[in-house]
Amino acid sequence: MTLNGVAARTPDGHTLFEDLSLAIGRERTAVVGRNGAGKTTLLRLIAGLDAPAEGTVTRAGSVGWLAQVAAPGPDETVADTLGAGPGLAVLARVLAGEGTADDLAQADWTLEGRVGEVMGQVGLADLPLDRLTETLSGGEQTRARLAALLLAAPDLIVLDEPTNNLDAEARAVVARVLETWRGGAVVVSHDRALLRQVDRIVELSSLGARVHGGGWDLYAERRAAERALAEQTLDAAERDADRAGRERQRAVEARARRDRAGRAYAASGSAPKILLGGMKRRAEESAGKESRLADRKAEAAQADLDAAQAAVERVRRLEIPMPPTGLAAGTVVVSPRVSSLSTMGGWIGGESRRDGGGLRVTQNPSTASRSASPRSGEETRGLSITGPERIAVTGPNGSGKTTLLRRIVEAARVEAALLDQHADVLRPEETLLEAYRRINPEATPNQAQAALARFLFRNTAAQRVVGTLSGGERLRAGLACAMTGARPPRLLLLDEPTNHLDLDSIEAVEAGLRAYDGALVVVSHDEDFLEAIGVDRRIEL
Repeated sequence: MTLNGVAARTPDGHTLFEDLSLAIGRERTAVVGRNGAGKTTLLRLIAGLDAPAEGTVTRAGSVGWLAQVAAPGPDETVADTLGAGPGLAVLARVLAGEGTADDLAQADWTLEGRVGEVMGQVGLADLPLDRLTETLSGGEQTRARLAALLLAAPDLIVLDEPTNNLDAEARAVVARVLETWRGGAVVVSHDRALLRQVDRIVELSSLGARVHGGGWDLYAERRAAERALAEQTLDAAERDADRAGRERQRAVEARARRDRAGRAYAASGSAPKILLGGMKRRAEESAGKESRLADRKAEAAQADLDAAQAAVERVRRLEIPMPPTGLAAGTVVVSPRVSSLSTMGGWIGGESRRDGGGLRVTQNPSTASRSASPRSGEETRGLSITGPERIAVTGPNGSGKTTLLRRIVEAARVEAALLDQHADVLRPEETLLEAYRRINPEATPNQAQAALARFLFRNTAAQRVVGTLSGGERLRAGLACAMTGARPPRLLLLDEPTNHLDLDSIEAVEAGLRAYDGALVVVSHDEDFLEAIGVDRRIEL
């Protein structure tokens, strides 16, 4: 596939990217960028679902598309999702002795074997093919649609956020498919583990589209170096432009002083007119040269400044200010009750309980020295949290991770805030200002406006309705409401906080949580995220 001078624009005319030229062969290409940069739009152009505003897209092979969200029909079975429903029906009629001559001619005797193979590849080997797709979990539906791609075997697969909302096992399936795929692949993802497997990364930003060879780690290293160099160049250009401006001003002021002195000398009558005329011409010529030189320097400095500004992506950097909570190391944050945490399962502190396996607490060896205290006696009573611990809750989808977070909140002895990936603490119909003042009733309108501005909801953005926010914006708004009140929570619980966030926002959340001095419990399948925030212990469900 070849993209030549391609441009994409929103319905209101905003340019997402333009003059993008890219050749796609049998390689793995990732597309990254901030939310709203046009990543999904680019994928839809590649998949042939939309036409570019400018330029051409030329295809020389078949393309398979995996959308981020796909709603199955009410009667759609797993076999239908695979695209194998009609073929399997033909085989069933033939094997039952009810097949027609057309059925015999159309029968694909390899189909059942190929279906079984691809279902095994995605970890759904035991899933009945006549089951309704809408009854599957979101992760199972994604796997089934991925199996459909494997069965169709197109030349190029196009995947839009394939690991979003998936547990660790399903993420591993997607990674394995991408690693072993023999054709071309283009993927949009913020999963850094997945991005490490690609051959190159296309970055969409306000600077345009740029192609970087290699996977995530090399890209991140080069991006950081390029940004640092661009910022240094901009700082130097701003200093040069300021200096040139001051020199130009000094030249103007010096000429004005000479002109005043010349007029005063002429008015004194002490010099012949012919001499005054010559002095005036020489002064004007000298002043003109100095002025032109100062102008040229100032213009050159401004040109350098314009170029340096064009090389720096001008976006508002998300910074998450986490106010101090003052949580002391020996403070009991959660003291479990038998009626809540102990019912979650059978592994506590590494010792088995009689009622079977469900909950296991392990300590991260790399951060064991940071644990506040040993938890003797917690084996049969449930989970306890002491001091500013950092705990990760992991496990497959449906294992009870969100339920456990709610139980921990119920057992909390300090101020606690729970934010799920949809920030349901916010109500869809209210504005951000209304949400902030409902959650923090002691705040004045000005205080609410200032708090929201710190999380990039400035001016009229604070009047936005919650229901119109993206997933990343909802999380940011939820953090603003939870963390900037009169008493910031000393226990913060986050449920899949990196879902729906772009890579820059994930890094900003990581930086904010590293600076947080309270206790932290996080549900996440993102190992890079858990490592970045410094997890002390893990609860595995």
